[in-house]
Amino acid sequence: MQKSHSPVKPAKKNDKKLGSTSPQQMANQEPEYTSWVGKIPHIEPGVYSDGLPYPDFNYLAFKLILKPNRFISRDSLFDFARVIKAPAATYGVDFNVSNYIDEPTKIREIIFIDTDDFRLYNNSFILRRRITYVNGFPEGDPEIVFKFRNADLQTTAETDVRPQIQGDYQVKFKCQVLPLKEKLGGVRILYSNNVQFPRKNVTQSDALSFDVLTQVFPTLEKLKQEEGEKINLVNGAIIEEVLQDICLLDFGEGITAKANVGIWRTRGEHRPLIGEFAYQIKFKDRRELNRESMKRAEAFFLALQYSAKDWIALNATKTGVVYKLLGNASKSNE
Repeated sequence: MQKSHSPVKPAKKNDKKLGSTSPQQMANQEPEYTSWVGKIPHIEPGVYSDGLPYPDFNYLAFKLILKPNRFISRDSLFDFARVIKAPAATYGVDFNVSNYIDEPTKIREIIFIDTDDFRLYNNSFILRRRITYVNGFPEGDPEIVFKFRNADLQTTAETDVRPQIQGDYQVKFKCQVLPLKEKLGGVRILYSNNVQFPRKNVTQSDALSFDVLTQVFPTLEKLKQEEGEKINLVNGAIIEEVLQDICLLDFGEGITAKANVGIWRTRGEHRPLIGEFAYQIKFKDRRELNRESMKRAEAFFLALQYSAKDWIALNATKTGVVYKLLGNASKSNE
């Protein structure tokens, strides 16, 4: 896993302040920084059982996990834009909120499925179902999302998440950039090989059977312990996600990312669990990622951690919070 410990020098000289201390001044108190830009290893070539070559990631996703207590209304989701403003100005990142003021707030219902001993999650697999609501009613078919998320790029690429189903599916391979677990001003990287598809594309009816699960996702066969095993709703939790697109970030050379803020809370009692600020860059080939733009994106992300220091929840992911909801111990590979 690549780790980094303080931001690079600003891409531009207009060093604007955040209060009495700028992001880079705070970061300079940390050890010398080693950039990850251009240093992510390449995947050793290989093929899946059907001869399809291992994929390379085609998304670069940045995430800040946030404390949920500040998010109490739609307007409060946009409050995070004020946190973005100074780091964007310091590092020359164009930043547009106005086009998103009238964007609707999205509501999704999410559940996680696993064995009682969290065998999927403990082995870097995540299985969830989500339903999008529009004007209070479900829109379209429920969506199944299955992923393998791990800090090892080669292992993630070699894990074939493709389902054995009749209909279409979409695979997304992501490089995810998060803060360090223990402190601000650094980077840790996870890789996520995802597949998503409509629930209707699974013809089997017993959705809570591990036997059926391994038919749909053959890669899980190695985790099966006995015939007739059941899988269940993780911690009995039904999650309500409130998601708001708030701005467009432009890092130059055509590299842009739409950013959103979201909050997860439990259905029924509306207990706030965790928040997130996220944005991702999509591309077909790594060579599309202009190095100067990537250095700017990196510096912005590191400075943003200090700007958002009162918001950030360290050593957390959204999925991890759900798995720990009842205090159950789990072996996180995140």
